[in-house]
Amino acid sequence: MCITGYHTCMEAQVASWDEERAERSVAVLKAVADPSRYRLLWALSERELPVSRLAELIEAHVAATSQHLSKLRAAGLVTSRREGTRIFYRAAGPQVRALLESAVLATDAVPAPGHPEAAQAVEAAAARRQSAPARVARARRPAAEH
Repeated sequence: MCITGYHTCMEAQVASWDEERAERSVAVLKAVADPSRYRLLWALSERELPVSRLAELIEAHVAATSQHLSKLRAAGLVTSRREGTRIFYRAAGPQVRALLESAVLATDAVPAPGHPEAAQAVEAAAARRQSAPARVARARRPAAEH
């Protein structure tokens, strides 16, 4: 599925899947999996900001904000530049905003916790996990036994 604008087709971007790509993808998701880091990325996907302003945005100390930014930088999601004594951060590219927007879209597709549909989804997933061993066992049997 293609999205217009700066987004490209996912089919073109994900040509193959390998262990290294999976590890990097999980590292990115872990880096974003904190509400403060998510908010930082959202702000930085719109404009470049200094650490002091980012700390104000997430209502945290500059040191704590710097720790969050360090994790985001390690995951390749933000870049920085120094101007005198101030350090400015920005999103590493438009793909960062696309990642955040994809998370919003995925959230919209999943029922909120406590919603009746959420409980049904949890029960259905549990039933699938319980029946998975039986499906695997059936699949491993020779075709004549099915």
